[in-house]
Amino acid sequence: MDKIKVLLVEDEQTLAMIIKDTLEGQNFIIHTAADGDEGLRMFFDLRPDVLVADVMMPRMDGFEMVRHIRQTDKRTPVLFLTARSSINDVVEGFELGANDYLKKPFGMQELIVRIKALVGKAFTFKEEPKKEETCFKIGDYHFNSVTQILSHTGIEQELSHREAEILKRLCENRNQVVNTQNILLDLWGDDSFFNSRSLHVFITKLRHKLSKDERIRIVNVRGIGYKLIINKCNSGS
Repeated sequence: MDKIKVLLVEDEQTLAMIIKDTLEGQNFIIHTAADGDEGLRMFFDLRPDVLVADVMMPRMDGFEMVRHIRQTDKRTPVLFLTARSSINDVVEGFELGANDYLKKPFGMQELIVRIKALVGKAFTFKEEPKKEETCFKIGDYHFNSVTQILSHTGIEQELSHREAEILKRLCENRNQVVNTQNILLDLWGDDSFFNSRSLHVFITKLRHKLSKDERIRIVNVRGIGYKLIINKCNSGS
């Protein structure tokens, strides 16, 4: 495999240099930025294979930087490095389109393994492009997975990156169970219990956003996954 190009956005210069020195000896090319503003400019200049970013930074934080990136780039893997550990902070990062999260302090070997897992998955995805359905009718709703817009009777609501990706998988497999582990590995890169709780939060949000049509249900098939069902009106079956 060619060397993996990483953009590291980290304002702690000592930590940034340690990461850079370690990863450069492990088949990585590392570019560094000291804040989100610089990181945003470098991202679009370099087009890295993976973005590794701190959350708390001057000028522009990691969340805001990724929010801007995901407006046009929804594929490049993003790994957040942060000392923040509350469930709300983590969920916010995933909603913005992050693929993984590593809490400080962390081991360099764990960072390397996670980056390789994210990039390997992204390369596989690029090598096997598929013609994908992007517009779905869900009862009285219309959903465009590219624009991430869910509309009902002319009223539009914009979904987060994570919500849109989950709903797309449910739509593609309507009336079939979508395995929880598959969703977590695809979107989080890790099927841990902690990430499973985050997924449940997103499912709850989607249920609320689809609640104007009572025929629509997202069913939890215990221990297996989730299923999107659209019941028929006045059906005795």
